[in-house]
Amino acid sequence: MQIEKSTFQFLQNLQKNNNRDWFAEHKDMYLKAQKNAKNVFFEIYQKLQIHDAIEKSKMMRIYRDVRFSKDKTPYKPHFANSYSRLGAELRGSYFLRIRPGESFLAGGFWEPNKEDLFRIRKEIEQDASEIIEILKDKNYIKHFGGTFDSFSELKTAPRGFDKEHPDVDLLRKKGFIAVKNFTDEEVLSENFTDKVDESYRALRPFFNLFSDILTTNLNGESIL
Repeated sequence: MQIEKSTFQFLQNLQKNNNRDWFAEHKDMYLKAQKNAKNVFFEIYQKLQIHDAIEKSKMMRIYRDVRFSKDKTPYKPHFANSYSRLGAELRGSYFLRIRPGESFLAGGFWEPNKEDLFRIRKEIEQDASEIIEILKDKNYIKHFGGTFDSFSELKTAPRGFDKEHPDVDLLRKKGFIAVKNFTDEEVLSENFTDKVDESYRALRPFFNLFSDILTTNLNGESIL
């Protein structure tokens, strides 16, 4: 299963004609493209289940909520899917977006709740060596460049943490996300789902470590 060129063409046309009249006139093209994307997302879900436990696979709606947005275009010119890991012990989730010129996958902890974020920060404050080891891992660097994206950071250390801490760059993050971008050529290739799965596999040391952090106290004792 692969992303078809017609699916990409629909999304490119939608970018240029993001209005309800055009969308209504081309609803059949949308349904065909949606089905193709859904099938690709499902194949990736099946691959994930081989090496991880996934609780939920959810395809995002193409319709935008414009009530509180400056961008009043009614549709998202992309297809996206999230995969949530199973149970309290398996933290983290996977994400994939298909959009001409801007396709990417991601995984990790997007805007964790304040309790989880505080626990991660306390771990960093006490000893960030294992987290840094993940970032320096050759396979992680190959797929994600050896960094965490948070998309939002504090200007300085959070309240109650040392501004001069040697790992203040990690303490300032509001989320911990690994991101990999794809070219259009890669997305349209026959082995795209394999490439996605390979990157998802590279996330496991990251997920394993953060799952351990979020299910134990600072003494390493289980809180579940």
